Order: sequence, then C-alpha cells, then structure tokens
Amino acid sequence: MTVTQIVRLSCAPNHYHWGKVGKASKVALLAISDPDFSFDSNKHYSELWMGTHPNGMSFTFDNKQLSLEEFIEADPKAILGQNIAEKYNNKLPFLYKVLSVETALSIQAHPGKKLAQRLHKAFPDLYKDPNHKPEMAIAISDFEALSGFRPLEDIIAFLTDFPELSSLLGSEVSKEFIQTATSDSATIKEKQAALKAIFSILMKKDPESIKEQLSALIKRTQPLLASNSDPVLHTVHKLNIQYPNDVGVFCVFFLNLIHLKPGEGFFMGANEPHAYLYGDCVECMATSDNVVRAGLTPKFRDVDTLVDMVHYFYGPAKEKIFSPKPWKNGPDAPESKYTMFYNPNIEEFSMVMSRLPSDASDELVIGGPSILTVTDGSGSITSLSKTFDLKTGYTYFIPANTTFTVSTGSNEILTTYTAFCDDKKSSSY
Repeated sequence: MTVTQIVRLSCAPNHYHWGKVGKASKVALLAISDPDFSFDSNKHYSELWMGTHPNGMSFTFDNKQLSLEEFIEADPKAILGQNIAEKYNNKLPFLYKVLSVETALSIQAHPGKKLAQRLHKAFPDLYKDPNHKPEMAIAISDFEALSGFRPLEDIIAFLTDFPELSSLLGSEVSKEFIQTATSDSATIKEKQAALKAIFSILMKKDPESIKEQLSALIKRTQPLLASNSDPVLHTVHKLNIQYPNDVGVFCVFFLNLIHLKPGEGFFMGANEPHAYLYGDCVECMATSDNVVRAGLTPKFRDVDTLVDMVHYFYGPAKEKIFSPKPWKNGPDAPESKYTMFYNPNIEEFSMVMSRLPSDASDELVIGGPSILTVTDGSGSITSLSKTFDLKTGYTYFIPANTTFTVSTGSNEILTTYTAFCDDKKSSSY
C-alpha cells in the first residue's frame, strides 16, 4: 500500500478550566466545523489536539473509527517518509494544537529527554511518557505570556519598587542578590547561581508568608491601578484574581511578560520557565505531554524539580519573540508572497502560515508529513488533481513529499497554519 493523498481529520477539543467559554473560544469555533461536534455554550474550550498523542488522538474524518495513528501504521515509510519513519520508530514526531486561553496556565517547564526519561520511570502516573517537549507558539490573536527570566536589572528594580517582594524573600537575601547581580567581577555563572538561589527561595516559601505579602501588595497598589498603565502591576492584580494568594503571582517579577501580535511567535526549549496568560494561539511540540508545574494551577506542583531543572538564562522580552521569514520550496526557489516560515531549529517540527487574499494561490512542497488547519476563511486545497474544501476549522493530514496548493476564489480570504517535520529542511532558511 502506498498512500500519497491528503486526508481530512476529526479532532476533538478538551475543556480545561483555563479555556475560553462557548463561542468566545477559537477552539470551539474551529470544532464546530465537524458535524458530529456537540457544542455547549457553557463549556470551556481550551485546546484542540491534532496528531497521534493518546490523550488527544485525531481520527480520519470519513471513517471515525480509524485513528491517525492507525492510518500512518498502514504504510509508515510512504506516509512519513522513509528517513522520518526510521528515525521516529514509525511515529509522527510532533503534536499540533490550537489554544484559547482565558485564565493563566501554570508556571511550568518541560524536561529534556534525559530528565523526561528519569521522571517517567520514577513517576509514570505524573509524567506519562519519556519524551522531551520543546514547543513553539504562534499568536492568532493578541497573546500574552510569561517566558524566560527577565534582565537582572529589572528584578533589582522590582525589589526596590515592591517592598513586599523583598520582605518575602528577606532583606539579607535580596541584598546578596543585588550585590552579585550588579558586580562587575561576578561571572555570568555566578549571576545565574544568584538568580537560582533567590528564585528557589520564592518558590519554596510557605503559603502563609505568600498570602501575607501578596495581600499587602494588592491592598497598597489597588488605588494606583486607575492611573498606572504599568502592565506588570495590572498582570499581578489579574493573576491574583484568578489564583488568589498563589506564589505564581510573584513570578511576574522574575519572568518576562511578552505580548505577541497575530503572526508573532516564541519558542520554549527544554527547561525554560513559561506560562500562557491570555489569547489564542497555535502551538506545536514534540509528541509529549510532560509538564513540570510550580504555580498558578490546581494540579500537582513539583516545585523542587522545577527550580532545579530550569535554565537561569536571563535577558529582555524582545529576545523571546521571533518573526517568520518568507517560505521557499527549495534553496533556489523564489520566496512565497503568501506563506511564512517558522523554524525553531529543532528536528521534530517547523511551521508555516499561509494568508491568502481573494483569487490567490500558493504551492507548497514539504519533504515530510504535515498537518494543515484553517483558522479563518475559506478556499480549497489541491493535490494530485484532487481538490478538497477548506473552511474554518477544517484540518488535513498531508503525507510526506506531497505537493499541494492552497487557493481562494473571488470574495474569499484564507488563513492556514501547517505543522510539519522535514528532516532535510529542504526549504532554504
């Protein structure tokens, strides 16, 4: 059997408490395209999973008894491409999602492969697979997140401007951190060690001390909100409403607050602390569901593991945001007018975003397997002389080495995001 034709997928949403409710959720608006989907205006719609992870398996649309995993298993070398099939044991190496975030996700990090293997072996009920989970998020609406540690001078300023923070950490601890962070003779490793020390103290503080100092901070700064546009202060108050007296609220003073415009993205490698705060995005990651959490969550918190595993690299928020470059079908091919390429420089996945005006088309040549989803608009996708409809919420699996063309007619516009694995990185970038 050789499968070279694209196939439409059926993908089910989940309902975590942090998701947007009803049709305010982009996830719900995409899921509605499936006639078997039962919409409930009172439910939270948080994520739409597209791929072969057992926690959110996709199925073929025309035969909903046939999972995407079973579809691939029918002829993995043809469907995934021989190199990818051999490299990833006949498995799709990425998991693709759409997220609609109303309230903050947890302060978290994802383990690298070695740590993931150890955690899975020791705690299989908590860490359900042995794989790492690097991930990339691309905003499809204005999007807010925390990612990576701030510049040290920012943290020093917060210790001065927010006495509740320095009181929580202790005056001597705060003083020692400031001395090391501002020392011309201290090495980067020494400054990172100082950052780890102070962050560890924060995350391991007893709940009563957290509550006392956070309550004092909120009470003192509440009258300032109307006249103060500082996004840090407003984020602190917002998170405290969502997760009252939670240590994760204080993490705003340590982690970069980033704001993405639609089309902007950021990458989270192994052991990088982050949290999504608000908005809609597409997200791609290695096929794993390993998450180490330590704040802003009702779920299990593994604080000791998180503070020991995270990288204490620090720098400004602008360094976390990246913009795409025009897609090329090959090193000598022209740049696309409509498709942009997001390359996180890892093996398991990359992404492209195609945004077409009316009466336009774009041909894509991708060397590995891909999953395309329509986030807005309508049009068509053509491959091997067969044409399929594209409408908001439609998702297609595209086998390796399948050339396809996305098109719009008159009075149509179209936005698609495609996640893929191409071990050759045949598109010059």
